[in-house]
Amino acid sequence: MARRRQRLAQRRQAMGLTQEGLAEHLGVDRSTVVRWEAGSASPQPWMRPRLAETLGVSVTEIVELLQRETGPSPGRPALHEPTRSGTAQVDLTSVAELRREYDELAASYDQAPSASLLAKGGEQLSLITLMARKGPRGRAERELLALRADVLTLMGQLVWDASQRRDHATARGFYDESVVVARRLRDHTLEGRALLRTCYVELYGAQDPRSGLDLALQAANTARTTSPAVTGLALLHAGEAHAMLGEASDCEKALARAQQQLEQTDGMDAAADLVSSTQFGRLAGSCYLSLGQHRRAQKFLETTATELQDRRKSRTIVLGNLTLAYIRQGEIDGAVATLSEAITELERTRGGGGLNVVFGAARELRPWRNERIVADVHDRLFALMTTA
Repeated sequence: MARRRQRLAQRRQAMGLTQEGLAEHLGVDRSTVVRWEAGSASPQPWMRPRLAETLGVSVTEIVELLQRETGPSPGRPALHEPTRSGTAQVDLTSVAELRREYDELAASYDQAPSASLLAKGGEQLSLITLMARKGPRGRAERELLALRADVLTLMGQLVWDASQRRDHATARGFYDESVVVARRLRDHTLEGRALLRTCYVELYGAQDPRSGLDLALQAANTARTTSPAVTGLALLHAGEAHAMLGEASDCEKALARAQQQLEQTDGMDAAADLVSSTQFGRLAGSCYLSLGQHRRAQKFLETTATELQDRRKSRTIVLGNLTLAYIRQGEIDGAVATLSEAITELERTRGGGGLNVVFGAARELRPWRNERIVADVHDRLFALMTTA
């Protein structure tokens, strides 16, 4: 049985809050706070940044408070007992096992609903944070911190996707922490990845292409000397920001620079796994759609949708954009067929980005809502919405 989390209760009391007061701040029942402090339940990962802010501590400190008195989960790598110097023994084998578990979780992102992965991600972050705090200096500590930066970035990605790209603050909080860890490691590739994820929130969540452009260029400049992969991806998104701003010439230049960088990616790049043959077509299609060049966008998006079979959430976004390209050219049969395919993907993954694009495409089909094929696809979308 989990032991009581006395430190959590003490921190609440130090802030002058009763259990009722804390519950009111967070919008939960008092019984929920009671269970947290009793150790019989834990705050959901997306709740922890709000809890940390209310208690005046960092998300990392909240993780430590929740983990320290409950201990690691069964089957997880455990810390050895502290030595006389008080330092826990963390070996590279344990770190490698944690890295394997992270890789499995990250690989699940494009195949499963993000809400189903959040608890596992939060558990990994808790354990890694504890081990990093107790571990010795040296290679094991560095590997743990690099892994922590990756998990923080993934948690931001999961939270944002599970919230259907609405919870910008929590996602940014995770990405900001990842940037801090990356800077401590002097790892420009990790830092660039976290900055790039923050760029996505500005572009696709806040709908602020100017801020998104600034962050994309910052990510590209940060990773310029270490990772053509991150640099190329950042420039692709800089191109999309230019397209959203109607800056066609600057968009074309950014796309050309991005392609040059992506072609330089090799096995020595720590972020090489982020790059695929479909990346350029996906972003170029989105750019030309924003610029109103619908036929050109269609060609890129059709090719990409055919090739992109293993990344379902990304494919849904491509299909949604392709639907828009068809609608804006008056090709309603093609639009309905593509939208129907996108909905099939969404039924499996519930991807937040895909949901937003698909709902946007469905709105543009409203002038044809009295046609049977359009009514049928709207019915499918409504059924999806009621179960999302």
